[in-house]
Amino acid sequence: MEELSELLLQRRRKVDALWEAGINPYPNDFKPQHTSADLIAEYGNVEQLDASDVTIRVAGRILARRSFGKAAFIQLQDRKGRLQLYIKKDEIGEEAFANFESFDIGDIVGAEGYPFRTKTGELSLHVRMIRLLVKSLLPLPEKFHGLTDVETRYRQRYVDLIVNPDAREIFFKRSRIVNLIRSFMAGRDFLEVETPMMHQIPGGAAARPFITHHNTLDMELYLRIAPELYLKRLVVGGLDRVFEINRNFRNEGISVRHNPEFTMMEFYQAYATYEDLMDFTEELFCHVAQEILGTLDFTNQGLDISFQRPWKRLTVREAILEYGDVEAAQLDDRDLAYSYARSIGLSLPENITYGKLVMEIFEEVAEHKLIQPTFITAYPTEVSPLSRKNDQNPDIVDRFELIIGGREIANAFSELNDPIDQKERFLAQVAEKDKGDEEAHYMDEDYVRALEYGLPPTAGEGIGIDRLVMLLTDSPSIRDVILFPQLRKEVK
Repeated sequence: MEELSELLLQRRRKVDALWEAGINPYPNDFKPQHTSADLIAEYGNVEQLDASDVTIRVAGRILARRSFGKAAFIQLQDRKGRLQLYIKKDEIGEEAFANFESFDIGDIVGAEGYPFRTKTGELSLHVRMIRLLVKSLLPLPEKFHGLTDVETRYRQRYVDLIVNPDAREIFFKRSRIVNLIRSFMAGRDFLEVETPMMHQIPGGAAARPFITHHNTLDMELYLRIAPELYLKRLVVGGLDRVFEINRNFRNEGISVRHNPEFTMMEFYQAYATYEDLMDFTEELFCHVAQEILGTLDFTNQGLDISFQRPWKRLTVREAILEYGDVEAAQLDDRDLAYSYARSIGLSLPENITYGKLVMEIFEEVAEHKLIQPTFITAYPTEVSPLSRKNDQNPDIVDRFELIIGGREIANAFSELNDPIDQKERFLAQVAEKDKGDEEAHYMDEDYVRALEYGLPPTAGEGIGIDRLVMLLTDSPSIRDVILFPQLRKEVK
């Protein structure tokens, strides 16, 4: 810390000296006209380069420098990449070169010159003019990418983005992924909408909400855990195809897969079923992967993943029987299934319902083994309070979850549009909440009223954008794909 303080003082003294010399260390009158990518695109393949009559204006941050007395090379980073600049005292003048000598790694500069190739053949900018645009007071870490304390990368993302090209690339890809999804949805006649972030009644998912207070209205509000109930109100209103890409908030744990605020796309399509959405999801994911990776076969955290269609489809029961060491008769009997759950190490209350018991077993023995894209269907009705019951078996619903690499990526179902059934399920959820289930759904009378006006037969789906980005960028943690993930308070 003493060393850092001394470096900070040295740079502050440089700032003071600049002001005293009549030089503003933070000017705002330099306009770059080119990027490093422009230079590479125009001259990258030109071997015999004679462009001294060309004027290139760039701006960026100094990441490295090598001095040779009356000349120096610096590596400049702008929004498109990195470029080498050659600064020669005879070219820019003695006074300007003296000012340049005081520039530090991390400073932001503007430069003007012409493209040329060095003796080693590297495309560079031969500088005729260079100016300080921002004096950096804190030094950049020399080996930031190799820090063992990765939390520093997340806490100081601005530094991570400066010095770590891999981090920058992840967020460029994330932006492309979201744009590809938007264009895919728009091309299929879906309307992008925005629904409230603050809800009077939290709903649309089984999760604990964040609670806030509106002073003027003197009422509690909840940061949304899902936009589902508002989006389905829009389908009631005649907007038959809607989607939203936005944040959800859940007052739950933090892990490599979970962040309290995260991005999802939810979409709803009238006159469609959950089976239609399976085909739709395959098309969407394959389209995005092909555009981002150029292939449908890729590696994620050492696992070979293939998006080649068709994707595997299993019921919850089939998945347990395939991946768990259990017989069908044992699984189908509630008491025997409970004994099996205990035998594999699950600690569950004795009064747990059969549907919840089956899901606990599935998550323990099967979910993490589903590496290739797999649609899991036939979820118990009691754990799916917003899903349509299956016509042949009312104990299960018309629902799927998409599992890839052992992680849930998407959740979809044919929507429950019977207002009487929906109200009964809400009441059952309220009873569960009264028993202490903090993730049980609230009663939403207005949503029931909307259903009473008539929700067309509809299917809807939620896709975890962060997890999809993790998958397509080979990122081990959700923190790697969220610019500013939630962290504990910094200990000074």
